[in-house]
Amino acid sequence: MQSLVPTQVPTCPMCKAAAPAPDCVWRSQRLPSSRCQTRRQAAFSVSKQVTRRQSHLRSATEVKNEESQTDASDDGMLKEGEVYEVELVKPLGIRFARGSDGGAYVTRSDPNLGNTDTMVQPGDKILKVSASFGNDIWDAINYGQVMYAIKTRNGQVYMQLKSNGGDISVMQEAETPASKQFKQERSGGDYGEGTREMQSRNYITRKENERKRREMFDDALDKFKQKDIEGALVLFEEVLGMEPPNYLGDDFSRITQIFRVSQYNISCCYSAMNQVDAGLDALEAALRSGFEQFNKVREDPNLDNLRKNERFDKIVNQYDEKVIDFS
Repeated sequence: MQSLVPTQVPTCPMCKAAAPAPDCVWRSQRLPSSRCQTRRQAAFSVSKQVTRRQSHLRSATEVKNEESQTDASDDGMLKEGEVYEVELVKPLGIRFARGSDGGAYVTRSDPNLGNTDTMVQPGDKILKVSASFGNDIWDAINYGQVMYAIKTRNGQVYMQLKSNGGDISVMQEAETPASKQFKQERSGGDYGEGTREMQSRNYITRKENERKRREMFDDALDKFKQKDIEGALVLFEEVLGMEPPNYLGDDFSRITQIFRVSQYNISCCYSAMNQVDAGLDALEAALRSGFEQFNKVREDPNLDNLRKNERFDKIVNQYDEKVIDFS
């Protein structure tokens, strides 16, 4: 760890099938079929953990087929606000980012990167995600928790998403009168009140985000020391999600130090959980981002579980180039 340096069940009656078991607890907690006659009467309640039933899962493909049957002119994209589900085998061809509300949003869906579905589009928000183990479903509380759930998941990854119709504004800074004036002044080659206000506001916002990010990092470090590994991992993932766009440091680095250290600490968390593959992936990401404390990587007891794997030396040696003395 590194601190900073300065089972199957009957189908729900809402879908016109057999009645559920007497002890069914999920009848009103799952999204009914869009053709269910009682859809408008169904209560869509949200809980921290909902037990998933495979027989009641609507796939994104089913949603697409229904849409194409009801609207021949549909272009295949879900309407804004519509909720759908996918279940995919890792690796995923989907990339995520932290939105301005702290939630997890799709930034890219590319079959060349891994498994995905044509329903998944940039801007879609994750509402629910499969737990790390078993058949439980977690509400998507924040970006860090979603990333933790996906990366530690054994088996297929289930996600419930809400379509935003391709709108990605939630991942962008809202335009204000000052920012509009700044753009006008910049295009005209002027330096006026809008530019000064924009610079001042950006400075204050940047400093506030840095403060929040550092507090989150410190909280994650405390949780790790208290053996709350899962809690620490979620917070470290949140820190990664808060990486500022277009960052340029005093040393011309494009990646912040807190990002590098958090990525390394994530590998320590996975090692403590004996999630070797995820830990090695996180370690490689840390080294790729510029974490260069190679002696610590080779000696840190928090990485003992990773060090036993043959991939460990290959990853470290790839980035820690040996200096050859020709004298």
